[in-house]
Amino acid sequence: MAFHGGASSSSFAPRWDYDVFLSFRGEDTLGGFTSYLYRALCKSGIWPFIDLELPRGEEISDEVIKAIERSMVLIIVFSENYAESKWCLDELAKIVECRENDQKVLLYPIFYNIDPSEVRNQKGNFGLALAKHEENFKNNMDKVQRWRESLSKAASTSGWHYKKGSAKHQSEFIQQIVQYMTSSFVSRGMKSFVVQYPVGINSRVEAIKSLLDIELNEVRMVGIHGLAGVGKTTLAKAIYNIFAYSFDEISFLENVREKSRTKDGIIELQESLLFNVTRGRFVKVDNVLQGTKLIEDKLCHKRVFLVLDDVDNSGQVENLLGKCDWFASGSRVIISTRDRRVLTTLGDNPLIYEVKGLDQCESHELFSLHAFGRQKGRQKSNEEYSKLAEQIVCYANGLPLALVIMGSNLYGRTLREWECAIRRYKEIPDREIQKILKISFESLGKTEQEIFLDIACFLNGLDMDYVVNILEACNLYSSSSIQRLVDNCLITVDERGKLSMHGLVQQMGREIVRQESPGVPRKRSRICTLEDSFKVLTTTKGSNRIRGILLISPKPKTVTFHPKAFKIMENLKFLIVRNVHIDEGLNYLPKGLRLLDWPDFSFSLPSTFNPQHLVALNMPCSLIRLEKVLNQGFQLGRLKYMNFDYCKSITKLPKLCTPSLKRLSLSGCKNLVEVHPSIGSHDKLESWFLVDCEKLQTLPDCLMMKSLQYFSLRGCSRLEKFPDIQPGMESLRILSLSKSGIRELPSSIEYLTGLEILQLNFCENLRDLPYSIYKLQRLYILRASNCSKLKIDKGPPCNSVGSLSKCGFLSLEIF
Repeated sequence: MAFHGGASSSSFAPRWDYDVFLSFRGEDTLGGFTSYLYRALCKSGIWPFIDLELPRGEEISDEVIKAIERSMVLIIVFSENYAESKWCLDELAKIVECRENDQKVLLYPIFYNIDPSEVRNQKGNFGLALAKHEENFKNNMDKVQRWRESLSKAASTSGWHYKKGSAKHQSEFIQQIVQYMTSSFVSRGMKSFVVQYPVGINSRVEAIKSLLDIELNEVRMVGIHGLAGVGKTTLAKAIYNIFAYSFDEISFLENVREKSRTKDGIIELQESLLFNVTRGRFVKVDNVLQGTKLIEDKLCHKRVFLVLDDVDNSGQVENLLGKCDWFASGSRVIISTRDRRVLTTLGDNPLIYEVKGLDQCESHELFSLHAFGRQKGRQKSNEEYSKLAEQIVCYANGLPLALVIMGSNLYGRTLREWECAIRRYKEIPDREIQKILKISFESLGKTEQEIFLDIACFLNGLDMDYVVNILEACNLYSSSSIQRLVDNCLITVDERGKLSMHGLVQQMGREIVRQESPGVPRKRSRICTLEDSFKVLTTTKGSNRIRGILLISPKPKTVTFHPKAFKIMENLKFLIVRNVHIDEGLNYLPKGLRLLDWPDFSFSLPSTFNPQHLVALNMPCSLIRLEKVLNQGFQLGRLKYMNFDYCKSITKLPKLCTPSLKRLSLSGCKNLVEVHPSIGSHDKLESWFLVDCEKLQTLPDCLMMKSLQYFSLRGCSRLEKFPDIQPGMESLRILSLSKSGIRELPSSIEYLTGLEILQLNFCENLRDLPYSIYKLQRLYILRASNCSKLKIDKGPPCNSVGSLSKCGFLSLEIF
């Protein structure tokens, strides 16, 4: 007799539908022992078939027969009245038959309050029951004889014996069985424990199942790629448990990276794989090459399902699977890794599943399960706990590893302990989390590690090109190195080119720097905290070792820097100061600076400052005079980014000795009146912003800026004349003149052949659009609303702005 548990659901037809089939006499054990055993197996992730409601008849049903045939382990609970049931004896005969026909099937008897010899020899109640059956089946003695033989065979198999009143409690006895079953599944490579709370796993498993497409009779290799702690191993185990039973040979190899550190470790992995695929027979491997050849020889004609978990270089795959070109049709291989480059093993167009973090709801659920446990209902409703839980979920940012560790650490703790723990996490990250995340950092080369630390400390959240230009000026060849960081999931680059880093990964990087000298900030390579930056800058306790300083105050703060604070920091490359005001000017800045980012700077830069190595100069809202910064006879050949937005002291933009300049922004400079003519021929400038420069009157007479892509004069209300345009300005895509005082556009606008968007809204002085504008075949948006004086005085047959869309443009929108 049996009752029905949860079968693993999937769209394929696996060999096994159930992990365990339970046969038992209901009136003896259903309300007690067997029910408890069933629940314990389910809780451990083992799926049993157990029947409560199947209709009874003279013969066992087809559904029960099918369940027996499609169960991996067959357990018989022999109890006092088991043999009285013809149904139970028919189940038993079928179970023994399946075991004899397939040695992969496991059979385990449990003798519950019955001596094994009574079953084996049909004595006592078993003897009486069989004698009664012989009387009832006088015309079918073969059936009874089959029952007797099945009882003898099953009772002669090693199993478990429980005696009522024994020293071992029934719950301990059940736990012993479950532990044995779990370890048996894992050691034979049949099943792998996933996680205690598999939150958010279903949708991700479905995505990987789609990539595997088990029904296709071809070889498929799928990569699972993601950040450390994001759940790659968990997903690999879940997929393995679902699919493994439908293959000839299976193996799940964990910790491939760690075990591959030595030749002995590689050989151990090879022997483990061979042990799994030879059904528990040990195969001795003498060397790595022999092991690789043995694996190929044993598996090349079999349909296999293999998982290599936590791989960090392609050589580890080659040690186990050779060139991956010998698999039989229908085979499937999964490789989980933090390093995307490993997956080149999978071919030119690899099938890769990128594991993303949990969403907000999933994060809350996972954290709550670990933090509150059985107290979840009581504590989760506590508003104070909920607010703190929200902070932790935000801090973890979807990383399951962090949610599990922090939730477990806080389980059963008081509210005050929670508050202390959260403060500690934000200052010094959890050691266990850091240990896991740091593995990816340690796999990097020296240059890549330096780039990672620079990004973690100073450059996170910035534009990719901006970061690359700064790092390359530091003699770090960053393009390929940044790609390596992306491949290792240490950073991401979004569709807009913005570079970002998971908060815990950034914290890990900063902690690596702090550990360089925990108690003495000046001995570190980078200073990232408010307190440490003050210690260094308000004294002379800097050093040549310091590569960068990040000083950001949550509230405006006025401080006194030591006059010689920067004097001994000749290696300083990055200086970022925000919301901090100094009460007197600086005497010195290091000439090796690549990035100077200091909004609201209240003084002139030191007269001795030589900015020839600067790549980015960001000083919006500062009291700075460009003539002094840029007209000191220095050739600023590396300077590519300048931001002087809202600098009221700027009245003119002088000649720039900046041949590499890519971005120039002076938006909101209310007193800017004129721009030096030389700026109009700057051939590297890509973006130029002069938004809301209300007093601006004079631009260069002509523009020949072949790299310019974005140009905005929006809000320049006193600017009446737009420059002539020279041939060769095909790169300009967006031109904004909205709310400017422009009276007309030059006929040379026809040379802006790449122009896509022209914004003229609220140009109240604009009277005419030149005929040549109709030659701009890429122009698809012309915004010209509220131009009260605008009329068309020449051109194709158009007599109003509203009819411009008929005048030859590919696509045109008039607003």
